[in-house]
Amino acid sequence: MHSTTGKPVSGNYSLKNFPQKLLFAFLRVFSYLPLPIIYFIGVGLGEIVYWLYGSRRHVTKINLTTCFPDYPPGKIQQLSRHHFHAMTIGVMTMAIAWWGSTTRYERLTIFRNKEVLDNLVNAKQNIIILAPHFVALEFLGFYFSNQMRMTSMYRKHKNPYIDQFIFQKRTRFGSRIYNYKDTSTSLIKSIRNGVPFYYLPDQDPGGNRSVFAPFYNIQTATYPALNKISRLGNAKVVPCMARLRKFGRGIEIIFEQPLEKYPSGDDVKDATTMNQAIEKLIAYAPEQYFWSHKRFKTRPSGEEPFY
Repeated sequence: MHSTTGKPVSGNYSLKNFPQKLLFAFLRVFSYLPLPIIYFIGVGLGEIVYWLYGSRRHVTKINLTTCFPDYPPGKIQQLSRHHFHAMTIGVMTMAIAWWGSTTRYERLTIFRNKEVLDNLVNAKQNIIILAPHFVALEFLGFYFSNQMRMTSMYRKHKNPYIDQFIFQKRTRFGSRIYNYKDTSTSLIKSIRNGVPFYYLPDQDPGGNRSVFAPFYNIQTATYPALNKISRLGNAKVVPCMARLRKFGRGIEIIFEQPLEKYPSGDDVKDATTMNQAIEKLIAYAPEQYFWSHKRFKTRPSGEEPFY
């Protein structure tokens, strides 16, 4: 058994990690259920999660109120509840991603603007898939890794058993995963050799690794690495998301046109371009973005804490 670094994981975790094994066994049950059943169970459980997790409900409300200042309180509350419903359904669809068959992927998947990707592939253009944090991102990553050679980044989990389990599931179709801090020559070489790179850039990076760029008119700490990877890899950046359709009627993968005049060489300008692309994707399904994440935790010097 191996870790994300390829080194053997030592120790026997059979008893120590019994709760995690039980959780994964429970999650696997959902891989056998039809998506409409998952949808309705997820709505019910999501409503419970919404009322139980007051801290995340608080974060979600602040994020939504700040990003959508024209929304009345009733709409903010409704959107918050729908977000928790979508998050719960998204967790359940992880089971399909981890254990589902390729035939089931194809049956559940619906496309919008797929010609954007197809044209770049046919032109042998190097590609970076810009995949923001939406609730069905696990399904999206597995779809790509099943369809083509793919690389992506991964944040190592502090629990070795969970780390190993997720790593094995995410690489079951042969994808290669790099540490999220890694923009090494091996990653760039892979992109330049025509292997698409699946990149999730939009969580709070902390102050040391970020630039501040507007996101919904809020100065937001943003990873500046995408422009460097794009430039060194000579790659087009294609914004993409997976959207859960209502009532479990499939999962829609949406492609937008590649970022224009990108990279420019200006970190702030390029981070702004990326954030604008993410805003455009959010408009397709506002409730399915990761609003419960403290996206605005890192503030410019002198600002009051956001949360």
